[in-house]
Amino acid sequence: MQTTLQGQRIVLRPLQYADADALLHAAADGELWNLTVTVVPSPGTVDSYLKKALDGRDAGTVMPFVIVLKDSGEVIGSTRFWKIDPLNRKLEIGSSWIAERWQKSFVNTEAKYLMLRHAFEVLDCVRVQFTTDENNQKSRQAILRLGAQQEGVVRHERIMPDGRKRNSVRFSIIDDEWLQVRQRLEQKLAAYD
Repeated sequence: MQTTLQGQRIVLRPLQYADADALLHAAADGELWNLTVTVVPSPGTVDSYLKKALDGRDAGTVMPFVIVLKDSGEVIGSTRFWKIDPLNRKLEIGSSWIAERWQKSFVNTEAKYLMLRHAFEVLDCVRVQFTTDENNQKSRQAILRLGAQQEGVVRHERIMPDGRKRNSVRFSIIDDEWLQVRQRLEQKLAAYD
């Protein structure tokens, strides 16, 4: 059973098929489905988006969440753990997107803080990685601001929905770095108060 992660301002709760309309409403803020550097559900793809995420959860390799504002209950995005590898105690945080009006706010910092804390302190991970399109400068900067280390570029790592062969930049945080990263993120979150 996938857990819910509770923060001060947001909740990461397990994704469900019933979230389709709420996800579309959030993605409509900025028409995020038109982005070419990431995959965001659109009216034509939301069913397959949900199926892929929930099939992954059933297989034990994905833990998909919706990002919910605690005060209003509004769904404002989605994120997930995936590439879950219990044997090697590692996973990836990805497939993250946030409604445009909540970008560059506390939301991404708090969501990643909750996920990293869960990964290192509950799941006992030794490595958490992030992968983003080499063309996605906003995402690359956001990952670096979390305290992750850039490891390199993985060439033609995936094929995007438009057929483009994507080069991806890989980042990671390892268990030896978690305490320092945690303190830094807690300071950032306190600054939003």
